[in-house]
Amino acid sequence: MNKSISGPITEQVSLDNVQEGTAGLEALVSRATRHGKGLPPVELWHPDFCGDLDIVIKRDGTWFYMGTPIGRSRLVQLFSTVLRKDEDGETYLVTPVEKIRITVEDAPFLAVEMNVSGTGDKQVITFRTNVGDVVEVGPDNPLRFEIVEENDGIKPYVLVRGRLEALINRAVMYELIEQGEEIVVDGVAVFALRSRGMDFAIMPAAELARLSA
Repeated sequence: MNKSISGPITEQVSLDNVQEGTAGLEALVSRATRHGKGLPPVELWHPDFCGDLDIVIKRDGTWFYMGTPIGRSRLVQLFSTVLRKDEDGETYLVTPVEKIRITVEDAPFLAVEMNVSGTGDKQVITFRTNVGDVVEVGPDNPLRFEIVEENDGIKPYVLVRGRLEALINRAVMYELIEQGEEIVVDGVAVFALRSRGMDFAIMPAAELARLSA
């Protein structure tokens, strides 16, 4: 689905000489960002699809352009503000006039730091992502968990915005699991986490015991 290109994506739209490198990509995104005014309203933009661009977000959160890591953190942060995941499951860079598909190996963001404040129903779990988002777990930003059977492991995700999630990295995941507690849901004991008065079930307590054995 993803294909490498070195020139304009389509005949209809210019990408400021993408072939010259990430400077052209930065110009693309700069046309849409509103510095100091919050995130661009990408959910309100509905441009025509322009094609595929050889940008890959790896599982570890590293961004690659045409096979080369994008080393400038400011540039990655800029691109992240115009990401959107649509109902088709694909992820795009979106501006008012351009919609460009990129490749995401797992999640577009990585949660790299966690803070826990309060206790009981007042407890709040907060994450910081590798691109600078700060997310409080709750009704608008839920946690979800995937069980990776081949590794007997857990992959936790937090919703950042829209349909975009952050994979919680392994070191932070261990911190997160330490905050878990056993609760009873519909008569079944489950291991869960609490934030902003909500419980987020990880797995049945019996299953956790099996994986931990």
